[in-house]
Amino acid sequence: MSSVTDIATGTGTGSGAPRTRPGSATTGAAAAADGPGPAPSVRKGPVAPPAGHAPSLGGRLRSTARRAAYGAVRAGVRSVAIVALLVLWETAPRLELVDRTFLPPFSEVAVAWWRLAADGQLADHTLASLSRSLTGFGIAVGVAVPLGLLIGWYRRVADLLGPLLEVFRNTAALALLPVFVLLLGIGETSKISIVVYACAWPVLLSTISAVRTVDPTLLRLARSLDLPPARLFQKVILPASVPSVFTGIRLAGAVSVLVLVAAEMIGAKAGLGYLINASQYNFAIPQMYAGIITISAIGVAFNQFLVALERRIGAWRSPVGG
Repeated sequence: MSSVTDIATGTGTGSGAPRTRPGSATTGAAAAADGPGPAPSVRKGPVAPPAGHAPSLGGRLRSTARRAAYGAVRAGVRSVAIVALLVLWETAPRLELVDRTFLPPFSEVAVAWWRLAADGQLADHTLASLSRSLTGFGIAVGVAVPLGLLIGWYRRVADLLGPLLEVFRNTAALALLPVFVLLLGIGETSKISIVVYACAWPVLLSTISAVRTVDPTLLRLARSLDLPPARLFQKVILPASVPSVFTGIRLAGAVSVLVLVAAEMIGAKAGLGYLINASQYNFAIPQMYAGIITISAIGVAFNQFLVALERRIGAWRSPVGG
């Protein structure tokens, strides 16, 4: 009878007591029955799901808040110089550091800009300039990019046309403005044509340089795969040329606005260049500065759009898993 009791309590040492091996299930049960002792090993089993989605939602909210705070701080740091310039612009004329007749305070310029925007004049002039600028810019990019890819792909053609391209690149577009006016008149054709001419060269030369400076290692690897020329151009040359091509396109975007303003000062009846020129003649200095600020804002916005487009295309052309 005692042996049965010993077996039940796990203390029996006789032949009737079950012999257990260290680490077996029986040993674990016996150790648990003996009372407090060393902490048992962590049991691996199914983990209970968290109650609700509050932690994950809170984590997302905290992450969003951190990103928003970081973005606000970054925007504040990047705008310090602009704010300092505006403060200097406002205080210098009021402290008579400059003649406020020729440089009115920024607040007066802002009032003039608001009045132009309220009566619709600013919108009319802006739309006229944007239509000319974007038309010329689009034509230049549509012609210069394929032509640059073609010239850069055929080295003999690039060597043949290189000197001629250098001559035209170093001829300022504004220097040819009287020629365009004499040949095409003072209408819309001459203004769009001068924009096309000014924008074509940065895009064309950047594209040619991009094609001719592709990494030779990529070319050797592609040729080792026996890719046909058309496939080599599509899979290697064209993706590798995208960053340099967009550099030329961004330069052309800035040039399209600047050249157009100068062209609109001759024989135009609408446009931001006409607004600036007419305001100067009528001695409406705040309106003149309002037109200049509008041109600067358009240039910055256009450049940011091209940067975002470049990032989108750059993400698209990135190799999968690379």
